[in-house]
Amino acid sequence: MTRRIMTLTALLAFSALFCLAADKPDYSGVWKLNNAKSDFGPMPQGPDKFERTIDHKDPAIKITTVQSMGGNERTTNVEYTINGQEQVIKTPMGEYKATPAWKDNNLEVAAKREMQGTEIKSLEKWALSPDGKVLTVETSLSTPQGDFTMKFVLDKQ
Repeated sequence: MTRRIMTLTALLAFSALFCLAADKPDYSGVWKLNNAKSDFGPMPQGPDKFERTIDHKDPAIKITTVQSMGGNERTTNVEYTINGQEQVIKTPMGEYKATPAWKDNNLEVAAKREMQGTEIKSLEKWALSPDGKVLTVETSLSTPQGDFTMKFVLDKQ
């Protein structure tokens, strides 16, 4: 009898862990910026093009972003391990330190970068709509010119 109770308890605990892991969203897909629903903070308008291709196999996430503004197109590739640990990320625009972590089953990426001798900090908060078709990325930035927030709303293609 005791063995059955222990086995049942272990199964319930394992099932609960499995259910908790299943609650985390899968951000995989091709996403395109919806300018009309986005808020670009102090910028008068958003980019001409902003598309993200995401390959998410938790805890690994690979993000390819293609964006253009004023006729200049740029592609950036970033890979994170979502584990709450600080990681050094190298991009063509220089390196930065990022700490990706799960917060309330949403991805949050805290980052800091040094530009021209000053530190710029950001916090991205990712939220996926219940139907999985809209990804909202709210970014709070702290710069020497002041703090501001931008919200990018991306539609799944």
